[in-house]
Amino acid sequence: MNTVRQLLQLKGDFTWTICPDDTVLEALRLMSEKDVGALPVMENEKMVGVISERDYARKIILRGKASKETLVKEIMIKDFPCIHPDQTVEECMELMTRCRVR
Repeated sequence: MNTVRQLLQLKGDFTWTICPDDTVLEALRLMSEKDVGALPVMENEKMVGVISERDYARKIILRGKASKETLVKEIMIKDFPCIHPDQTVEECMELMTRCRVR
């Protein structure tokens, strides 16, 4: 069984991140530029949330808000599951299913 650590060794462990006080527009630009659908939100080297394209669609567009004026911290997910690098891919998939991570 492959572990997360093994996958990261193949893929590389560099991650694009955003700050909670950045605008949602800045987050969207970074996601588009790097071709990713979500970003970890980092503050003082600590992960404090996650922002995704889905958050943008549901919390900005559908509510008529402006992405230029809304800060990442206003729409980011704060309660998110975490895993350890030695967990297997299967364990991660089970966690994603149980927590309804999309």
